[in-house]
Amino acid sequence: MVEENLKQILEEDEGYKIEFKENLSNIDKEIVAFANASGDRIFVGVDDNSNVLGIETTNELRSKIHDIANNCDPKIKIFIEKFENIFIINVREGTNKPYKCSSGFYKCIYLNSQKLVRDEILELFKSEGKVRFDETIEPKFQYPEDFDEDKFHRFLELAELSKPKKQDNIGNILINLCVAEKQEGRMYFNNAGILFFAKNPQRFIPWSVYTVVLFKDYLGADIIDRKEIDGSLFDIVESVMKFVKLYSKVAYKFTGEAYRENIYKYQFEAIREAVINSVMHKYYFEHGHNNILRFLPDRIRIENFWLKPTHFVLGKTVFRRNHLIADLFARIHFGEKLGTGFERIENICKAENAPFPEMECEENYFYSTFKQGEEYLKMAGRQEASREKKVEIGVEDLFVAANASVEGVNEGVNEGVKKRLINELVYLVRNNFVNHSAIENLWDISTATAERDISLLKKLGFIKFTGAPKTGKYVLTEKWKKIIAEVTAKK
Repeated sequence: MVEENLKQILEEDEGYKIEFKENLSNIDKEIVAFANASGDRIFVGVDDNSNVLGIETTNELRSKIHDIANNCDPKIKIFIEKFENIFIINVREGTNKPYKCSSGFYKCIYLNSQKLVRDEILELFKSEGKVRFDETIEPKFQYPEDFDEDKFHRFLELAELSKPKKQDNIGNILINLCVAEKQEGRMYFNNAGILFFAKNPQRFIPWSVYTVVLFKDYLGADIIDRKEIDGSLFDIVESVMKFVKLYSKVAYKFTGEAYRENIYKYQFEAIREAVINSVMHKYYFEHGHNNILRFLPDRIRIENFWLKPTHFVLGKTVFRRNHLIADLFARIHFGEKLGTGFERIENICKAENAPFPEMECEENYFYSTFKQGEEYLKMAGRQEASREKKVEIGVEDLFVAANASVEGVNEGVNEGVKKRLINELVYLVRNNFVNHSAIENLWDISTATAERDISLLKKLGFIKFTGAPKTGKYVLTEKWKKIIAEVTAKK
C-alpha cells in the first residue's frame, strides 16, 4: 500500500468492506463478521474519525492477531500487512461459514458488525448448507400410518431394486436409503423420505406443490388452464410433463415411408431435466413459493425459488442443494446426483438440434426459458401455407367447444369429472386418438375410472371405436368434428 491509497481510504471513512480499530479490543468480533460476510480489511491503529493514531507494529502483536484468528471456530485465515505504524488485517470471505468467536456469531451488515440472534444464526446455517432441509427429521410423520407402500414399491421398481419379501425389511431399506432412522423402536422420517414416500407429502410440506399454467397471451395475463400438482416428487415431475405434452403442438414430417414423423414444438427431455432440477435444488426452507411452469404461446418458462450459492457461476459451478433428494432421483434415473443438470440439458439440446434454453440466475430465483424448436417452426410454417385458408383451432377454442358440449352431462357428474372430460377431448384432438391407457396415464386414475370417462364420451357422441378389439382406439366422431368446424367458422 502506498500513502496515497491510505489517504483515499481514510477520506472515505469506514464502510461495508473496511473497519478502523484503535487497538485489538474486540478484534475477534470484527474478524468473524468479515469472514461471515464478504471479507476485506481491518485497519488497526486508526480511530473512528479516520485519525491515524498508530500502534507498536511488533512481531509479538502480529503473532497475537494470528492467535485470535486461529481461536475462532472454525479457524479463520488472515494476512497481515504493515504500513508505517499501522497493521492492515486482510480477512477473506470464509469458505466454511458460519464462523464464531468466544462471544458468539457476528456478521457485517450494512456498516456495522452485528451480533446474530438465534433465528439469524439458524438462517446463516441454512444458507450455507450446514442445515439441510432434506435431512431434517419431521417428528409429526407417523410410520407406517403416513407411509405409502405403493409409492415405495414403485420407487424400487424404477430403481431396479428387488421388493422386500418381509414387512420388516421395508424399514431396513428405508434406513439404507437414508430417508429414515430408528430410535427407541420408532421410525423417524426426514423430509426427503416424506417428499418421496408419504401418502400425502403436502400435508407436511404444503409448499412442495408445483404450479403449471397455460396462457393464451404472450404476457401471461389470460389463463386458459391452471393446475396445482401435488404428490411425491417423482409423481410431480411426471404430472408436470403430462401437462406440457398435453398442450404442446406438433408438426408432421413425411419421410416417404408408411409413417410420418412427429416434430414437437419443444424438446421434452430437456424440459423434463429442468423440471427435475427445479424440485431437486429448490430452497425448501422458504415456505411461501411454489415452483412454477408457465406455458405461453411462444415459450415455456420454469421458475424455481432458490438461494444462490456463494461464488456460484452459471454453467461452471457443480452444485447440489438437497443431497438426499438428488441421490433418490439418481437411483430412479431421474437426473444425476453429481449436479450436472446444466450439462445434461445442453447435451440433449445439441443431440436434438434444439435451441438451448435461456438460463437466468438471481439471488432468490432461477429461470429456465425454452423456445420453440427451429425444425418445428419450419414444418409448422409449411403446413400453415398448405392449409388452403383453413383456420387452426386453438386450445382456448377447444375448451369453449368442449365445455359447452360437456355441459350436457347429467347433474350427477361433478365439476372435477367434467373438467377431466374436457381435457381428454383436447388430448384427443391434439393426438387424433385416445385409449384407456392414455387416459389412465394422463390423470393417474384407475382402469375402471378411465372406462367410465370413455363411456361418458361415447354417450355424448364425441368418440367412436375403430380397429381390432385388443389393438383398436377411440377417434373423433363426425359430431365432434362439426363442433370444431362451427367454432372455427366464428374466428
